[in-house]
Amino acid sequence: MIKVLSVGGSIVAPSEPDTAFLTAFCAMIRSWLKENSERKLIFVVGGGGPARTYQKAYRNICSLSHAGEKNGDIDGYDNEQADWLGIMATRLNAQLLRAAFSDLCPQDVVYNPTEPVDFKGRILVAAGWKPGFSTDTDAVYLAERFGAKTIVNLSNIEKVYTDDPAKNPEAKPLDSISWADFRKMVGDEWVPGKNTPFDPVASKRAESAGISVICAGGKDINNILAILNEEKFTGTLIG
Repeated sequence: MIKVLSVGGSIVAPSEPDTAFLTAFCAMIRSWLKENSERKLIFVVGGGGPARTYQKAYRNICSLSHAGEKNGDIDGYDNEQADWLGIMATRLNAQLLRAAFSDLCPQDVVYNPTEPVDFKGRILVAAGWKPGFSTDTDAVYLAERFGAKTIVNLSNIEKVYTDDPAKNPEAKPLDSISWADFRKMVGDEWVPGKNTPFDPVASKRAESAGISVICAGGKDINNILAILNEEKFTGTLIG
């Protein structure tokens, strides 16, 4: 019984590692695994605050280096380089989570979800792979590989809304939404640092693979436990 959790970097490290949350999260996960020896978890960890900090620094450096040039774009700025900065942040966050579960996770952090993985322990931790792919996409690849039909996507939002609630006060929270309707909302293109409940490239692949996604707030330990136990939860089911 393998479950995949895409753990947003904003949960692990909103600006720096949230040790209070991580302590409670790790305790809950250990207790849940202890209840059933057949349970296994895959964590795919995002970049969070460190990713945004370094990507912003890169953008500012490019902007200042070419100040005064009449160019609509920031000359020298490269989306691929920005993506690599985000990827490295995911790997640092993932390494922290892997260290916290080192007794249950004997393998190194997985970087390439398409390579063969011998899942020996109770927990497997993965991070960013390569430019053009977010950790959401990595989670879909691993769900496919290990036969998981649902990905639990934990972030700083409790539900998917009909629109951005920060910009549209009329936006409504959703308990469920089809892949077709969700993909109309998020589009088809992945841009480094793009803020969507589940990234467009991952959404397309998940729909094709018949995988559902539960989007839920990542800081509510009891709600995460309810999702793992397939009980009533607060969140949005996409699929």
